[in-house]
Amino acid sequence: MSVRKASISRNTLETQITVDLNLDGDGKTSFDTGVPFLEHMMDQIGRHGMMDLTVSCKGDTHIDDHHSVEDIGISIGQAMTQAVGDKRGIRRYGHAYVPLDEALSRVVIDFSGRPGLVMNVDFTQKRIGTFDTELFYEFFQGFVNHAQVTLHIDCLRGHNAHHQIETVFKAFGRALRMALEADTRMGDQLPSTKGAL
Repeated sequence: MSVRKASISRNTLETQITVDLNLDGDGKTSFDTGVPFLEHMMDQIGRHGMMDLTVSCKGDTHIDDHHSVEDIGISIGQAMTQAVGDKRGIRRYGHAYVPLDEALSRVVIDFSGRPGLVMNVDFTQKRIGTFDTELFYEFFQGFVNHAQVTLHIDCLRGHNAHHQIETVFKAFGRALRMALEADTRMGDQLPSTKGAL
């Protein structure tokens, strides 16, 4: 596989975002977004996905975190699409179950070229600190639409909302790692009977 890196800049009237992504990194992360809890969750993506991820965002957080969270998801999705390239030789599918104390989540991903999100997480709290838990759906929807992936997220159990979402992000990182690994038996073929993804 060639070097799988991407740099994205996305500027709107609401947010100015840069993302640097290396799919074949070693889990180094750096964030400056003004949304600390999201940064804690994105760190899980990098560390458990074994990818280097740097995200900077200047957003209108004086209004709320919505635009920043959604647009960061969009930007990471754009970077993912650029870094993955033509998808030759990858496993394509990835899945992971991850526990954290009483919480357990499952994430399944397909680099199908078709955006789709099914997310079943019944948060036990509407907020974690000052962070609105509903914004995680917006993050993943933005990611899915621009990474062109099918993503299923299920929190199977948990009563601590922090644990619920942390298991989701850890499982997301692990599922990404599996899907993006080189499939040595596949060689440089596309993992599709259609011959296109």
